Amino acid sequence: MPGRPVRLPAPVVDDTTTVAAGLAALRAEVELPVTYPPAALAEAADAARALPAGGHAPGDRADRTDLPLVTIDPAGSTDLDQAVHVARHGAGWRVHYAIADVAAFVVPGGPLDAETHRCGLTCYSPDGRVPLHPAVLSEGAASLLADQDRPAVLWRVDLDADGEPTDVHVERALVRSRAQLAYDQVQRDLDAGTADDVLQGVAAVGRLREERERARGGASLDVPEQEVVRADDGTYGLRFRATLPVEGWNAQVSLLTGVVAARIMLDTGVGVLRTLPPADPRDVARLRRTAVALGIDWPESVPYAELLPTLDSRRGPHAAFLNEATTLFRGAGYTAFGGDVAAPTGDAAEHAAIRAPYAHVTAPLRRLVDRYGTEVCLAAVAGRDVPDWATAALPGLPATMSAAGRRLGAFDRGVLDLVEAVVLAPHVGATFSGVVVDADEPREGRARGALQLREPAVVARVTSHDGPLPLGGALDARLDEVSVPQRRVRFVTP
Repeated sequence: MPGRPVRLPAPVVDDTTTVAAGLAALRAEVELPVTYPPAALAEAADAARALPAGGHAPGDRADRTDLPLVTIDPAGSTDLDQAVHVARHGAGWRVHYAIADVAAFVVPGGPLDAETHRCGLTCYSPDGRVPLHPAVLSEGAASLLADQDRPAVLWRVDLDADGEPTDVHVERALVRSRAQLAYDQVQRDLDAGTADDVLQGVAAVGRLREERERARGGASLDVPEQEVVRADDGTYGLRFRATLPVEGWNAQVSLLTGVVAARIMLDTGVGVLRTLPPADPRDVARLRRTAVALGIDWPESVPYAELLPTLDSRRGPHAAFLNEATTLFRGAGYTAFGGDVAAPTGDAAEHAAIRAPYAHVTAPLRRLVDRYGTEVCLAAVAGRDVPDWATAALPGLPATMSAAGRRLGAFDRGVLDLVEAVVLAPHVGATFSGVVVDADEPREGRARGALQLREPAVVARVTSHDGPLPLGGALDARLDEVSVPQRRVRFVTP
C-alpha cells in the first residue's frame, strides 16, 4: 500500500473551507468538547508555574535526572507521555519507563479534573487536536520534552533472558529526557547498525516481548492505517501507512508496563483493567471460511494468533484477511474493582488480544483512566492506601471511557468519510482499481462490500449487480456517487 501522501491529478483537494466546515459540523454532531472553561484553563496555568516538582501529588519525589531517557514518537509530537531507557541487566534487561505525572498538575475535584472527565480522551484531527488537558500542560509543563526537568512516574521492570518480568518497582521521580526521537529516524539507525545501546535495547526487548505474546496466544494485527494528511499549503489528502517495526517494539514496552500494572492491581484487589472478551467462535469460523476464499493456507491445528504474524498487509489477499480479522477483537472495555466489587478472574480479567490481564497506565496526557490506574500502582508498591479521590472515581471510569471512546470513534470515522468525499468529488464517473477487502453474501441479485483503492488511499463501499464480489481479488469499479455534506462515497461495478 502507498506509504506516502496521495495527490490526485488536478483539481487537488483545495477546498479547505469545505473541509473546515465539515469538521466543525462533525464535532457538533458527535458533541465533541472543543474549549476549556476559564477556571480549568486558570488551574492549568497555575499548575504549570509550579514546575519542576508539581504541587498536587503526594509523596517524595526521587531525583532520577541522571537517567539518560529518550522519547520515541511520531515526528513533530509535542504531547509526550513516555520516555524510555533500556540496558542489559545480568542475563536479561532492565527497562526504565517514565510516564508523565499528570496527577501532579490536576487538583482532585477541581475544575480541570471535571473537564478531563467530560473529555475522557484526546481527539486528533486533520486541522489540529482537541487535547484532554490544556496545551500549557499537555504540550508544555507535563510533557516529557527533551532537556527539561519533569515530574514523572518512573517504572523499573527487570526482565530475564526470555523477556519475562522478574522484578517491578514504581515511584514518583524527577526525570530529564536526553533526546526527542522520531520513529522513522530510529528505524533508519537500527537498520543501518548505527543506533545506540538504548535503542538497540528497545528493539531487543520489543522482539522478546513479541515472542512472549505469541507464546501466550496473543496477537497483533498489521493492518495499514488510513490517514488523512494536511500539506503545508492547506490541501488535504489520504494515505495508507504501514507501521515500522520500531513502533511495534516501542509499543511492547508500553504493553509490558500495562501487564505488570494489571498484576499489581489484581494482587492489591483495587484497580481498573482494560479488558477484551475472547473471540466469538462464530467469528473464528467465518474467518476460516474467508481464508479459504482468499487462498490463505490456515491449517486446522494452527490458532489464529500464530497465523496473523505470518501475513503481509502489502499483499491484497493478506490485507483483506487482516481487515476481516479485526472482527475478532470487538467488545473492548474497562473493568473496575475494589471495595465491595471483587477483582475479576479468568477470561473476565484478560485482554484477549494480549492474552493476559492488562491496564492502561502509560498515556495519562491523552487518556483519563491512566491517571487512576497509576495512582493505584504507586500506592500498592509503597504499601499505603490508595487515595480516596482515586478510589471514589474508579466505579464510574468504565462508563466515562466508553462514552469517550464511542464519541471519538464516531468522529474518526466521520473525518475519513468527509475527506474521502472531498478527495473523490471531482471524479464521479471515473473508474478506479482496487482490492475487495470485505464482501457480503449476495441478496436479491446485489452484492455489497468494501473496496480498498490503490490510489487514492480510500476504503469505500462498493455494490455489484453482476454476482458476488471477489474477496481479496482485484476489481475495477466506477465512482457512482459522492455527497460531501452526507460524507458518502459509493462505487459500483462497471
